[in-house]
Amino acid sequence: MKITDIELGMLRVPLKTPFKTALRTVESVDDIVVLVRTDSGHTGYGEAPATAVITGDTHGSIIEAINNFIKPRLIGEDIANLNRICGLVQSSLERNTSAKAAVEIAIYDLWAQLHGAPLYQMLGGGDPVITTDITISVDYIDKMVADSLSAIERGFESLKIKVGKDIGLDIERVKAIHAAVEGRALLRLDANQGWTAKQAVYAMNALENAGVVLELLEQPVKAADIDGMKYVTERVNTPVMADESVFGPHQVFDLIHQRAADIINIKLMKTGGISNAIKVADIASLYGIPCMIGCMLESSISVAAAVHLAVAKSGAITKVDLDGPSLSLFNPVNGGVIFNESEISITDAPGLGITEVRGLEMLKA
Repeated sequence: MKITDIELGMLRVPLKTPFKTALRTVESVDDIVVLVRTDSGHTGYGEAPATAVITGDTHGSIIEAINNFIKPRLIGEDIANLNRICGLVQSSLERNTSAKAAVEIAIYDLWAQLHGAPLYQMLGGGDPVITTDITISVDYIDKMVADSLSAIERGFESLKIKVGKDIGLDIERVKAIHAAVEGRALLRLDANQGWTAKQAVYAMNALENAGVVLELLEQPVKAADIDGMKYVTERVNTPVMADESVFGPHQVFDLIHQRAADIINIKLMKTGGISNAIKVADIASLYGIPCMIGCMLESSISVAAAVHLAVAKSGAITKVDLDGPSLSLFNPVNGGVIFNESEISITDAPGLGITEVRGLEMLKA
């Protein structure tokens, strides 16, 4: 099974409601889809969102990176040589992690298809059913409370609450949601780099002293402020999770050695794909640091890859934040992973199990 071509398409899927964080407001999934073709007639699927405020990647940079740097190195390569191909992808250019991730996902999809097995089995196996949380976008207090209650009614038992816009209002938002859900769901707080270290400690002390119990606090300070992360981690009782501060294996080592966070959030679009995500999970596991698996605003193509990884690495990945498909108005994928609100399950189809992506606008090379 050799690579004969790599094609790109644009996928647009409206969200059920605008996705609002301290960094941005988004109304639809607008992602680049990668189709890796082979001489055997098999196709591997991958996907990359343009998340310029986090990864620095735009639609234009993703297209340029794949067409002019990654694709020329992969044509003619044998899918059986997985490690070699991943090495070619990672060394093709610096950064551009979303473009690399999209191509790697498609390659892993094909590699598992080559062996006639679901990807998670090729990665080590596991229980093919997991449960995700759902995001509650930052908004007016009444709207956030209503969204939280609606999510619980839909069966979600973990809520990821977006804050980071206004420290005083953020505290009131969380208190109101905590009071409204009455212990029916775990609450995860995500500041998306919206606070300073001192603000984070102030907010968390106020919440903890008010009896608000949170499962974790995600990325309270700027990505590069590791000293700030450490400052917060040392001064609050709630476990602190690093997201934007950790892209790959080297940053994991630094964060762990400085004891700057209690949990690591793995996202394929940060690590540049599955190969480095596995390394991050393994490193964290060696040090006894739990991981979450997360996603950007992605459809069920690349989220499916994260699901397979989460199942295979369940010993290291203990928390799941793969709600992109649940936030979308519809699922554009035929086949693949089954997303049913909070429950996500994998079929026994080879690879990612994707047979078609509907509504794809193919892009000229």
